[in-house]
Amino acid sequence: MQSETTKIAIIVAISTLIFLLMPLFLILYIKSYNRHKKNHFIEKGNMEQKFEAEMMKTRIEVQDQTMQTIATDLHDNVGQLLSLTTLTLNSINLNDNEKAAKKIESSLLLVNKSIKELRELARLLHGEQIIENGLGNALEQEINWLDKAGVYELKINNTLYGLKVSSPDKDLIILRLLQEIINNIIKHAQATIVEINAHIIDNTLQLSVIENGIGFNYEEIALKKNGMGLSSINKRIEMINGKLTLNSELNKGTSITIEVPYP
Repeated sequence: MQSETTKIAIIVAISTLIFLLMPLFLILYIKSYNRHKKNHFIEKGNMEQKFEAEMMKTRIEVQDQTMQTIATDLHDNVGQLLSLTTLTLNSINLNDNEKAAKKIESSLLLVNKSIKELRELARLLHGEQIIENGLGNALEQEINWLDKAGVYELKINNTLYGLKVSSPDKDLIILRLLQEIINNIIKHAQATIVEINAHIIDNTLQLSVIENGIGFNYEEIALKKNGMGLSSINKRIEMINGKLTLNSELNKGTSITIEVPYP
């Protein structure tokens, strides 16, 4: 009888202890949960701030790229055209009507060409159109600047016109990626043929750039800090949860494919 009483006492004691400790465990669990929740919100806030900062940096870089393009084109294209116009007008001999008429006609053609160049620059200056007119048009605008150099044989397959969906932040980064790749081609590739493909398959945007330049050793370049802008390209692709596939072979060229969930 005494043994049974002892067992009952132990059970009661254990039950009482558990009953008393349960609120303590509950309080500790709630505090731990709230702490993790708070840390999660702080981390989420920090990630959002970092993303916004990166987006702002990208916007500024795109604006800088645009302004550099405008400055170069004003100097090399419009400036040259206006200089030729001035030279032609100054050389007119009013006593020779036939030659004067030809030079005036040539001057008018030069002026009209200058006006056309300025209109293109004005459209480029309106940065918001990069987004408003859609990614397809933005990529075409960048390709047109490359085409104007007259150095490359271009093969273009851009099927992104008239998209029903858009992602302004992603569009801006994708445009910046194309600019970075084109810049690398101009600086390093020594290519003669450039192929650019842009399309969407199964909610994934694919942008590929293929050129027939001198190629490079990817592992060797990747070890260099900011080598050929690869770190910048990889960083931007990570921002939009994209994937980069790069293949390069010495003296045979380079192909770059970017895949991004879209929109």
